[in-house]
Amino acid sequence: MKRIILIALCLTCIIGTASAYQLYLKCPDSVQVGIPLKCTIDSNLPAGTTFEVAFYQSGYTATPISRSSVTVQEHSLNMAAPTMYQLFDTKGLPGGQYKVEIQFTGTQGGSLSDDSVTWQLPKVLDRSGDITINSPVTQTLEEALRIEGSILKLGNDGVEIEVRGPDGRIFGPQYIGSKVDLRSGAGVFTQKVTVTKAGDYDVYFSDSTGYIGLKSFTVSAPVTSTTTTVPTTAVITTRPLTTVPTTVPTTTQSPLSPIPVAAALTVVGLLMAAMAKKR
Repeated sequence: MKRIILIALCLTCIIGTASAYQLYLKCPDSVQVGIPLKCTIDSNLPAGTTFEVAFYQSGYTATPISRSSVTVQEHSLNMAAPTMYQLFDTKGLPGGQYKVEIQFTGTQGGSLSDDSVTWQLPKVLDRSGDITINSPVTQTLEEALRIEGSILKLGNDGVEIEVRGPDGRIFGPQYIGSKVDLRSGAGVFTQKVTVTKAGDYDVYFSDSTGYIGLKSFTVSAPVTSTTTTVPTTAVITTRPLTTVPTTVPTTTQSPLSPIPVAAALTVVGLLMAAMAKKR
């Protein structure tokens, strides 16, 4: 009896495993910051099945970074669906542990086989702190692009750079020489890359041990001054003519002679005396 029960359990397990769908998420163990994280998804889920792929920064709390929807395409029932690829941008992310997880919104996730892999824990490696840029990160089109700085512990080993701008790659990957700083052991480098278009430019740095990081530059177009000529209008004001009166000379009279005045007073006095006697 016990043997019959064991056989039944085994058959149940086999049938259950065979009827379950399989899904396998695979991401690299680590990636340098600035390089896209490329993950693959293999499954035999039926065409039309939709799920989401979430990208988190893992820590005490999961910090969501991006999320995308994926739909399984048409394929033969006897074969797995074509491999699907998911890319996650790591530019500007801090180094550390991250998580990529497949999430189902319905009940489809419950029908996956036990050996299915639905999450991964890749690490983002950040060495960009080893790079010091001394040239301005904002430059004009006439002087751009000057890439000057140093890399920690690089010495005379040289550094490989690649420059990408609005139109894609414009320089490299190419090794440029470096000169050791005897005080710190850093490798000092300088490189001029001619650009003909304003915009944002990313410079990727690598050494013999792999990718280091990237630094971004902004190239601005020259400011053109436009001179506007304003026509000058002459305003002529017409004033009415003013008639200036002719000044008539004033005749100056000579003062009276004192002799006639005294005689007149004498006559007046005599007349008054005569009138007084008559009274």
